[in-house]
Amino acid sequence: MKATNHYFSDKQKGEFKLYKMMLRNVRGFSFELFTASGIFSWRKLDNGTKALAKYIMIEEGDSVLDLGCGNGIIGIVAAKLGADVTMSDVNQRAVKIAGMNVKNLSIRAKVVQSDLFSKINEKFDVIVSNPPISAGLELCFRLIIESKGHLNPSGSLQIVARHKIAGKRMMEKMQEVFGNCQVIGKAGGFWVYKSENKV
Repeated sequence: MKATNHYFSDKQKGEFKLYKMMLRNVRGFSFELFTASGIFSWRKLDNGTKALAKYIMIEEGDSVLDLGCGNGIIGIVAAKLGADVTMSDVNQRAVKIAGMNVKNLSIRAKVVQSDLFSKINEKFDVIVSNPPISAGLELCFRLIIESKGHLNPSGSLQIVARHKIAGKRMMEKMQEVFGNCQVIGKAGGFWVYKSENKV
């Protein structure tokens, strides 16, 4: 794949600029994150991720995959809630930054570079994602379809999207693939959807 400036590509050709972002009261936690140019929402926490962090349903001891982790914020929140976390992203720069945050915050989590599930073989109790809508619905639909095969029985896929832009279509796809989909939270036009892997 050619290097581009799209955050959902594997390599970034722009200059690497490292920054720090202070987050306060994210699911009750406050911490400082490393972030960098060339990854998703690197200047500030985006509203979709805020909604996902607020409403994700995770229990202590769950195995969780933060798919398309960016700087790792959702995986970090999941780990702080007591989950066993894997973070993944196709973007090399995002993987590097997420790894730095895991180390800096002493979070127990594994970080891998993977194009969706290409390098992921495990199954999880929860898969969470803020899908890259700008990469197109086809990729987002792949994420939904392929997630089903990587969930344990009764596991769940939880994603966030702006409902009026692409969320409704994604909700319909989740209903089609899993046979169920519920809205577990709404904030600022973003809806958080959950489908369970019922067997």
